Amino acid sequence: MNQSITKLSKFSSAVDADIFEHASSLGFGDIHFKHDPDSGLRSIIAIHNTRRGPALGGCRCIPYPSTEAALHDVMNLARAMSYKAAMAKLPLGGGKAVIIRPDHITDREALFEAYGSFVDELGGRYISSVDSGTGVADMDIVARKTKFVRSTSDGGDPSPSTAMGVRRGIEAAVKHQLKRDDLEGTHITIQGAGHVGYYLAKELHSLGAILTMCDVNNSAVERCADEFGVTIVPANEIYKITADVFAPCALGAVINDKTINKLNVSIIAGATNNALASNKHALILHNKGILYAPDYVINAGGLMQAWIRDEQALREKIYGIYDTLTALFNRAKENHVSPALIVDQIAEEIIFGTASN
Repeated sequence: MNQSITKLSKFSSAVDADIFEHASSLGFGDIHFKHDPDSGLRSIIAIHNTRRGPALGGCRCIPYPSTEAALHDVMNLARAMSYKAAMAKLPLGGGKAVIIRPDHITDREALFEAYGSFVDELGGRYISSVDSGTGVADMDIVARKTKFVRSTSDGGDPSPSTAMGVRRGIEAAVKHQLKRDDLEGTHITIQGAGHVGYYLAKELHSLGAILTMCDVNNSAVERCADEFGVTIVPANEIYKITADVFAPCALGAVINDKTINKLNVSIIAGATNNALASNKHALILHNKGILYAPDYVINAGGLMQAWIRDEQALREKIYGIYDTLTALFNRAKENHVSPALIVDQIAEEIIFGTASN
């Protein structure tokens, strides 16, 4: 695949080598940088793949310790979006954007207008939507500058759709791993009480699940306690809770060398992108007998909403996450591997035309 990394002249040669090596390993693609001094915008858009259609993906606006950290994050997320769209059988490629959040945003409208102009410069190869640190109101501002945007007020917040898909994925995992037909009495821990975490708790509470949650935002998790009767634990204690399912719904790489041996669950199934710090953690989970629901399959509901306008068709597509994961779990079991280690192969078969799509 052609690799064209653009506008890297300000980076040192050592960092450039790392970027190109990482880009090659992920199968890129192109990467675009934008600095707008007037608004304070520092943004990166990574377009991983457009074989199946334009690259649709969220814009993340969070602090990063360095530009290199932001770059590696956006590249990994963009690749996951390619695979997510493929597994969801949508006519889309994969891309992602990050805005390196300044310590203080003095004019949010100016910031997102500048970002909208950046998106527009790419001529539709990338379509923006919401992600961590951005919301529908931000995409409305972006829409002033470009038509290549979703998750605006016209389309609505994708969080409920993401949560619905995660709930369907949890149901599939519980059926496969625990042989249960419903979630009544199933103990599920949720890491993160943000938009998706909140709606996931709502979905699971309505089905009779027992919920334990954490969040660094006390008001967010207290809201879930008030509305859904969840048990609140400190953020650093969530990994140690004995439960049936752990549902990470915050930032990525939460399953890592420090946390993996603390887990006392049968299933990991949540909305977090890139929940595993590396593939070795998928192998460790498999050897421990813990079923992992690959993130970019289970959390595809938001992407589906961003693309599918018909409500009935959208609901059917989201509900189909159950069947997609069931087939994936069965294939992984037959091959004696973790679902996380076989799903990339399936996605690549779809993207590169060697499987029925």
